[in-house]
Amino acid sequence: MRSPTLRLSACLLGLWLCWGTPTWAQVLREPTQEEVLSLDELFTRLEGVQVLYLGEVHNRPQDQAAQLEILQRWYEQNPQLAIGLEMFARPQQAYIDQYLAGEISEAEFVELTEFETRWGFPWESYAPILRFAKAHNLPVLALNAPIEAIREVARGGFENLSPQRLSDLPPVDEFDLDNAAYRQRLRQIFDGYHEGHGSSEGFESFFKAQILWDETMSYHVAQFLQTHPERAMVVIAGQGHILYGDGIPSRVQRRLEEIEQLSLVFDPDPDLSSTPERPLADIIWHHEDSEEDLELQNRPD
Repeated sequence: MRSPTLRLSACLLGLWLCWGTPTWAQVLREPTQEEVLSLDELFTRLEGVQVLYLGEVHNRPQDQAAQLEILQRWYEQNPQLAIGLEMFARPQQAYIDQYLAGEISEAEFVELTEFETRWGFPWESYAPILRFAKAHNLPVLALNAPIEAIREVARGGFENLSPQRLSDLPPVDEFDLDNAAYRQRLRQIFDGYHEGHGSSEGFESFFKAQILWDETMSYHVAQFLQTHPERAMVVIAGQGHILYGDGIPSRVQRRLEEIEQLSLVFDPDPDLSSTPERPLADIIWHHEDSEEDLELQNRPD
């Protein structure tokens, strides 16, 4: 069973179920002007993009199906892709490499990574993405901090990290904790989960655990792209790490100032606000049976 902090982090992702195959997009050129965009036009937008973030709801299989479709289509126009996954922690990178190289079977890979207990969602939701990577010799990067490190921070802040965890993490003194809007959004989620009875100390530990997630994933995205500038990367992570650019995207941008990024989230919580000054994402993808269409928001100049 997941700890309360990890269950709370799942709340950040706005979990719910729906079905459908993405087909069309609706584009927001200006705050009051909308037009229809085909998928071909959508992929034209990816020209020159080096990082595409796909923000999912983990227990919604149609999100993973859409991710595979996007990956396949982008690969057709740019085969120099890599895939970064929140679903795997850094110590599991060796198993990913062995699986992609054909040194271990898929069943062995799932067992060695303890995927369904450590990640907690069905392997078959993500298996087609890994199979596609293997079939096309695409690098796959384990992005996440080890769950043990996240638990240590959730229980007592960065000071509670044991020395053996630090080798799997970026330098803690480089972490950015100054995003006031992100802090406020997480505080609202924390207070809602605890019905207003959570302590300030508890929130600080929860906030720092979230930052540990974000900083670790952004560090490894940036590190890979610095080493492999010829590649573009598809980063698949929960929406909470991508919305408003607060989690991973802004931290990659901090490390690689000139990088071109684009963020897409699937059917986000309709109660979340989105403005030209602070958009939810560059692209909002609504599945076909949603009441709304996909929206593409241009970032402010």
